Amino acid sequence: MPVLGHLGDLNAYIQAVNRIPMLQAHEEQQLAADYREHGTLESARKLVLSHLRLVVSIARNYLGYGLPHADLIQEGNIGLMKAVKRFDPEQNVRLVSYAIHWIKAEIHEYILRNWRIVKVATTKAQRKLFFNLRRHKQTMQAFTSSEIDALAKELNVKREDVREMETRMTSGDMALEGQIEDGEESFAPISYLTDTQHEPTEVLANRQLDRLQSDGLSSALDTLDARSRRIVEARWLQVDDNGTGGATLHHLAAEFGVSAERIRQIEVSAMKKMRNTLTAYAA
Repeated sequence: MPVLGHLGDLNAYIQAVNRIPMLQAHEEQQLAADYREHGTLESARKLVLSHLRLVVSIARNYLGYGLPHADLIQEGNIGLMKAVKRFDPEQNVRLVSYAIHWIKAEIHEYILRNWRIVKVATTKAQRKLFFNLRRHKQTMQAFTSSEIDALAKELNVKREDVREMETRMTSGDMALEGQIEDGEESFAPISYLTDTQHEPTEVLANRQLDRLQSDGLSSALDTLDARSRRIVEARWLQVDDNGTGGATLHHLAAEFGVSAERIRQIEVSAMKKMRNTLTAYAA
C-alpha cells in the first residue's frame, strides 16, 4: 500500500489517490475485521487510503456551490474515516456502499456551515430541502408558481417551505460594517444593530437616572412644605402617561383660596428648591 507524502497541489493529490489500488472483497473483510476486533490502526489506514478516490469523485459533484474542491475533499475524508471506524464487516456490505452516506453527510455539513454566513438550513428537513432545491434549480431565475407546486408535491413539503428556502438561497450576504468610499463610511446595518443598553457608560447613566427618579425625587419633595409639595405633585406628578391630567393653576388657587399667580410663584420657588437638592444628590 503506497504512502501519500507531501503533494504540491490538488491535481497531484488526485493523481496519487487514483493510483492506489482498490481492495478485493476478501482483503477488505480481513482488514475491517482486524481493525474492529483488535483496533489495528494500520488496517484502518489501508481501508481509508483505498477509498480516497471515492471521496474525490463524490466531492466533484458539489463544486457548484462555489467552495474549494480541496476543502470538499478534506471534509469528505473526515466522513470516510468515520465510516471506517463504524464499519461492520459482518453485515456483508462493501465499505464503498456504507461510506457514501458518511462522506456525503460530512460534505453537506461543510456546505451548510460555509455557503452563507447566516445558515440557510438548520433542521434536518430544511437541509434535505436545501440540497433538493439546489439540484432542481438550474438557473438564477425564481421558481414559477407552478414549479413551486410541482416541487412541493415531489418533495412532499408545503409550498411555503419551498418558497422560504428559495428566498434563503437566493438572498445575498450583507456586510454589517460600512464600506469607506471617498473618505466617508457608507451606512450599514451595524449602525442600527448595535446594542448600547449594556455598555458600561450606558449602564451607569441609566442607574444614575433611576436613582434620581426614585431616591432623589423623594428627597427633593421632602424638603418642601406641605402646600408646596401638594402643588408640585398635583401639577407634575399626578399626570397620565401622555402628559395630560395635571391640576391647573386655577384649580389649585380655588383649593388654597389664593390667586392663580400666587400658586405659580409657589410652584417656581418649589421647583428651584428641588432642583438644587437634585443637583447636590447627583454629585
